[in-house]
Amino acid sequence: MGQSRLARVEIHIDLTGPRGHRDAIYRQLRAAILAGRIRPGEALPPTRELAQRLAVSRTTVSAAYDRLTAEGFLAGRVGAGTFVTASPVSAEPVPDVPGVRPLPEWDAVPPPPAPFAPAPEFDFRPGVPDLSRFPFDTWRRLVTQRLRAGQADLMTYGDPQGHPALREEIARHVGVSRDVRASAAQVVVTAGAQQTTDLVARVLLRPGDLAAVEDPGYPPPRLVLGARGVRVAPVPVDAAGIVVGAIPAGTRLVYVTPSHQYPLGLAMSLDRRLELLDWAERTDAVLVEDDYDTEFRYTGRPLEPLHSLDSRGRVVYVGSFSKVLSPALRLGFLIAPPSLVPALVKARYLTDWHAPNVEQAVLAAFMAEGGFARHVRRMRKVYRARHEILSRSLASFADFLTPLPSSAGLHLSAVAAADCGPLVRAARRRGVRLYSLGDFGVGVRRHGLVFGYGAVATERIEPGLARLRALADEGAA
Repeated sequence: MGQSRLARVEIHIDLTGPRGHRDAIYRQLRAAILAGRIRPGEALPPTRELAQRLAVSRTTVSAAYDRLTAEGFLAGRVGAGTFVTASPVSAEPVPDVPGVRPLPEWDAVPPPPAPFAPAPEFDFRPGVPDLSRFPFDTWRRLVTQRLRAGQADLMTYGDPQGHPALREEIARHVGVSRDVRASAAQVVVTAGAQQTTDLVARVLLRPGDLAAVEDPGYPPPRLVLGARGVRVAPVPVDAAGIVVGAIPAGTRLVYVTPSHQYPLGLAMSLDRRLELLDWAERTDAVLVEDDYDTEFRYTGRPLEPLHSLDSRGRVVYVGSFSKVLSPALRLGFLIAPPSLVPALVKARYLTDWHAPNVEQAVLAAFMAEGGFARHVRRMRKVYRARHEILSRSLASFADFLTPLPSSAGLHLSAVAAADCGPLVRAARRRGVRLYSLGDFGVGVRRHGLVFGYGAVATERIEPGLARLRALADEGAA
């Protein structure tokens, strides 16, 4: 039967029914074993312990155990205990009852994407970094150092605003790399852009208020706002960025990706940035600036973030470590005007209190000793090479795809004259994972493809595109 599990199972037994206690214990244990709630190899509580908990005699529990043992469900080991031997025969049926219904806003929210198991053969999903190059050895050393030090403060409730050392490092990093002038007091550590959008909406918007998002754009913030009862208006994007003149009157919040528009990859022009800031001041609105993928810029001079141009406290700056390090860390940050910080910290406290303390302390140490900057430089070289290979290889699709100019990030987009949905679905069936540009639209859906190159190995780009080309030639496009 193998080794038993380390802990005994906790069992709930209901003795309020009409039958005797011995029969109730027997029937409920037998049902739990058959349904798989108690698994083979798990140990049951000693008869004395279970009898005390149920306030019955030990003889009653022993009789139930003996019957289950005689029927082959349990086996006793001298000096070790009583263990489950039988395997479940079927899944326990789920009661078919109507139940409580959620608010109708949640019907419009799609289910979360399912994890890929196994991973696609050619993974061109956007927004996914190369996790094989995560600095595992350094990260393991830093985690071990903190756990060996026995820092009890890391194992209790933390600061809703974030670990002080990490906030200091974030303020220093964005000040050096992006000219974002802010103190650690303006930094709030979050789980990423989605939580930032939720926090800002909580402290600034009421149900029925109007917010605007780029169209096409990053879907989660739009869904977060809609689920909170906020009316969301899609605003078109042109070559210079979001069309400010198309933002509806009464808009209280605009979510933008000006440095590397998602998914088109374009950068908002300086004139358009200034126009957007002037609009926000005139209309008393807030701009949520997602400075997406800016660590990985390959050509050209980076444009100033909206936050650097903002002198009136209208911009909440958003950053994340998901694309640079790993999405599993669930660590990001916002930099807010001082007037908003207290309310945002309260909102963070009320939602999930704080980010994981150990991960925050490790990331702070990783940044302080220069590991984060080294990792960014190393990965920038890797992604630049993939960007160049992908750009060059897309020439074989010139008959129906036109790549959009992009000099940063982890993806390239290309527009098409016809719907690429059939090609995307055919490619997924053949092990090539990518997205249609239409997946990111709200109003008028653009035709095209979005190619991520963070998760696909450099040497796999050309074979993956060759398979996609063959599918297109077969007529899937």
